[in-house]
Amino acid sequence: MHINIIPNRGSSPTVLLRESYREGAKVCKRTLANLSALSAAQVQMIRSTLRGDVLQPINEAFEITASPAHGHVQAIALAMQRLGFASLLASKPCPERDLVAAMVASRIICPATKLATTRLWHTTTLAVEFGVTDATEDDLYAAMDWLLGGQDRIQKKLAARHLQEDSLVLYDLSSSYFEGSHCPLAKLGYSRDGKRGTLQVNYGLLTDERGCPVAVSVHEGNTSDSTTFMPQVTRLREEFGIKRMVMVGDRGMISQKAIDEMSTDANVAWITALRSSAIRTLVEHGRVQMGLFDERNLAEISSPDFPGERLVACRNPELAKLRVHTRNDLLAATEKNLEKIKVRVDAGKLVGQDKIGVAIGKVVNQYKVAKHFELLIADDSFTFTRNTDRIFAEAALDGLYIIRTSVKAERMDAPTCVRTYKSLAQVERAFRSIKTMDLKVRPIHHRLENRVRAHIFLCMLAYYVEWHMRDVWRELMFADEDQAAKLVRDPVAPATRSDAAMKKVLSRTLDDGSAVHSFQTLMAQLQSIVRNTCRTPGGAVDAPTFEIITTPNHTQKRALDLINQIKP
Repeated sequence: MHINIIPNRGSSPTVLLRESYREGAKVCKRTLANLSALSAAQVQMIRSTLRGDVLQPINEAFEITASPAHGHVQAIALAMQRLGFASLLASKPCPERDLVAAMVASRIICPATKLATTRLWHTTTLAVEFGVTDATEDDLYAAMDWLLGGQDRIQKKLAARHLQEDSLVLYDLSSSYFEGSHCPLAKLGYSRDGKRGTLQVNYGLLTDERGCPVAVSVHEGNTSDSTTFMPQVTRLREEFGIKRMVMVGDRGMISQKAIDEMSTDANVAWITALRSSAIRTLVEHGRVQMGLFDERNLAEISSPDFPGERLVACRNPELAKLRVHTRNDLLAATEKNLEKIKVRVDAGKLVGQDKIGVAIGKVVNQYKVAKHFELLIADDSFTFTRNTDRIFAEAALDGLYIIRTSVKAERMDAPTCVRTYKSLAQVERAFRSIKTMDLKVRPIHHRLENRVRAHIFLCMLAYYVEWHMRDVWRELMFADEDQAAKLVRDPVAPATRSDAAMKKVLSRTLDDGSAVHSFQTLMAQLQSIVRNTCRTPGGAVDAPTFEIITTPNHTQKRALDLINQIKP
């Protein structure tokens, strides 16, 4: 007997159970049953029975002894392979290289302390894939020391990959807070994490014009932004061999002292922005007239106060409206709190000029609007009014900012200068990813200075891998795929997503109907691909095993295929 499947054009095929027999020399067939109503699985079981296969429940054929998550590890390992990450760390194989690569992968998957890392990576295939199954916490610390020793060499390789002569180089500084108080780098300073009164460490990030990280430097927590800038210029020239460059930094980063120093070298150009006080001076001296922006939002101007430099004045009406609303809200909130103090003073519950002044100081400094109020304080009275002249003077500058640069017009027109300065948002995005969303550099638990430096460098390397993964996964995520459009859009107008990106945001689905992902949810999607270790039921502990990996679904397969498009 055998199964005969007969195609039936647009309908389901006919499935017949048939038997062959002979009539003399002639071979004949007869139909014993019509099996068309059975499922494909049932038909296959009948076929196997007719073939003589021994059938038994699947759980009696083999048992699964382990199912560690594998897909996200596979994606990271493949990305590292495409980037030549191992050779980036060291030209020859060594245990330390494997441990650092494993720590970088683990940082992307599940950032944790080094002790927790040695526990967590056994819940996935990471430890096996990277050959670190026996690694201890002390091994990881030793590998971090090894990594720090090679930081300069590794960063030179990254610079050679991503920076060329006359490159645009982005630089910015951020900070993170410490857990503990014994690290020499830990100092009281400005907390960008909003953790006032905590010890900080500062770190500066150098990237190419796309925001791809190239190098990181670590500084004490009380180091000012501007003092870290020129050493980066020196590093680019002396260590990385970049002779001609354009440095891009914000108004607090590139100081006048740095500008004076760079002005002596024709091969170093820069782009930054003016502080509000300098903008106000230009407006008062008539160098910037608001009528310039009646029909346009951008105008190139000059001033004898900035000889040999180009100034690009921009006015964003939407930003102006936002600042008006913000200022009004802050003024109203401050007035509300000042009124509470006035009620206490009038009731005689708060007396004495000094005590009243201290209470008022806390209120007007809370939202940084003290300059907008006229305060009259006596031992037993207190009145306040808004200083409308100062408010109007500040409102005149709402939405106005000025880009300051030494780049010649032949090389970069005014709109491109503005776009280039705004590209610093790429570095800010890197800091957000490193600090909060994915890699979670903070809080820092290390006590030794070199371990802190190695920890931050490790996080930068993790972001380097993640940056390339995000870049090729744009079509699967909420990200805008049309990066070229950013080069021609209005540089002053608020950044907007393309129509294609907005379609993804609003529908939350791709054209094929599958879900749009963030980086985190796409990694979680890949995590459902597991590597099952199987063996014969009831066998010995050392019985032979075999592995079965989950078949990827459409989204998972597409994500893994896109990783192959990464180019170092």
